Amino acid sequence: MRHDAGGIIDAMTMSLSSTLPPPYAQPLRLGRALASTGHAVVSAQGLCELLDTSLDSLEALRPAWDDLPPDAYLRDGGRYRRRRHACYVVEGTQVEPVPHRAHWQPVEYNALHGGLERWFEPMAPAVTDRPVWSRLLSALAGTCSALKGAQTWYVEAHQFRIDTTDGIGRPTPEGAHRDGVDFVAVLLVGREGIKGGETRVFEAAGPHGIRFTMTQPWTMLMLDDAKVIHESTPIQPLGGHGHRDTLVLTFRSGAFQGPASSAGA
Repeated sequence: MRHDAGGIIDAMTMSLSSTLPPPYAQPLRLGRALASTGHAVVSAQGLCELLDTSLDSLEALRPAWDDLPPDAYLRDGGRYRRRRHACYVVEGTQVEPVPHRAHWQPVEYNALHGGLERWFEPMAPAVTDRPVWSRLLSALAGTCSALKGAQTWYVEAHQFRIDTTDGIGRPTPEGAHRDGVDFVAVLLVGREGIKGGETRVFEAAGPHGIRFTMTQPWTMLMLDDAKVIHESTPIQPLGGHGHRDTLVLTFRSGAFQGPASSAGA
């Protein structure tokens, strides 16, 4: 589903600036907030509490974002996105990687890139072999199970760098959208030398929404994909060159998304 974000925003009564801080939720109330509004933001400190880990363990992942290859599938002709991709099956505390596979979405959820098998380079061991990585996936899968019942979760992980190579970078070139999964987590890894990149979350079936800008590394936004749609606004450089790094995790029950012949693979 794709919405006219401009029309929705016009219908929202927003008088504050585009640098609104996130409305942080307590980590222990993450599930309650998701059940109530379909979205919740946890601070870096809150994420560390949720994972029972240190900020240093998360910060150790950041250098890997300097080694992302260009996204060769951008249909708008842009050069502003770099990424890597990996897939996992998570059941309880068991986190199992699966053989590298294409990322696929139906056109109903991604009008720009839907229906296309996109083979991105796999994520590097510098991220996936660290203990905090499995802890992150299992903890968030646990939140999903607390809301939807204990089950196996099919998780796709995406490392993104959006930069200002083209003068402007688009974190969500497909516009305001859903992802066709059960839950989505968007973690800000870092941002340097940019303005913009505002996060916007709207009711999937209503006019209400919220907007804010994530600026603190390891801030996490979690979404119930059935209840809300979301987007991030374009970024522009403050000076010469800038970028915005994120980690996006999607959690889906039943199977990975894929063409009908391979969706359960």
